[in-house]
Amino acid sequence: MKIQNKPKKRFGQNFLQDENILNKIVKEINPQPDDLIIEIGPGYGVLTQKLFLANQNLIAVEIDKELASKLKMTISELNLINEDFLDTDITKLSTKGKKLRIVGNIPYNITSSILFKLIENNELIDDAVFMVQYEVAKRMTSNRGTKDYGILAVLLKYFTDTKLCFKISPNVFFPKPKVYSALVHIYFNELKVSKEFQQTFIQIVKAAFGNRRKTLKNSFSHSIFAVNNFSESGIDLSKRAEELEVKDFIELTRFVLNESDKHKER
Repeated sequence: MKIQNKPKKRFGQNFLQDENILNKIVKEINPQPDDLIIEIGPGYGVLTQKLFLANQNLIAVEIDKELASKLKMTISELNLINEDFLDTDITKLSTKGKKLRIVGNIPYNITSSILFKLIENNELIDDAVFMVQYEVAKRMTSNRGTKDYGILAVLLKYFTDTKLCFKISPNVFFPKPKVYSALVHIYFNELKVSKEFQQTFIQIVKAAFGNRRKTLKNSFSHSIFAVNNFSESGIDLSKRAEELEVKDFIELTRFVLNESDKHKER
């Protein structure tokens, strides 16, 4: 597809133009007629058109008013929302309790924000298939003890099963980005814990990685958990966050919530 308008830098627009890569992405998504799919940043609709052939329930969320208008002209029956996905109330998009499938070539500059939004609304989402910066994909799928292991990796290991599908060359985009991309598939877990537990888990992970060079004791002492005495948590506080497994963060979360319950009983 020939790109007619100059991509807007403020929206982080890089348009995919390779038919083979598009087909590989559609194959990974594997859209079914009764799926409820949301596409973030459809742009000129090269992926949108392929998805719409398989699924007319598709909802496209495009921040660029000009592109949204052009896309509506291309696919007149498309359910299109012209706004920033970060402002979209996805609780209103799920119908009859059906879980959402989220897809898209998402802007590099807001990848983490989008992922955090999905994690916070994990009970509404079945899975997500995203094209992201390759370095971010490595952070998303990294393991304990590696330099890429951080907040994103821990949260995704707890809330999801995430796989890196394949690497994508800059040459298939216009304009050509300076970095490689990758396709990731995120499968959301069915969690049997309260929303309070989930929120506290997220806060614990963020606090622990507040300064990854510091020990857990130092990191927690400069966080919202400064009032908590973690000495009886069963976790070695001389370790750094990058040394912990997901089960350790779960244990820390349980400890904080148990301490909170004890204070409430007094």
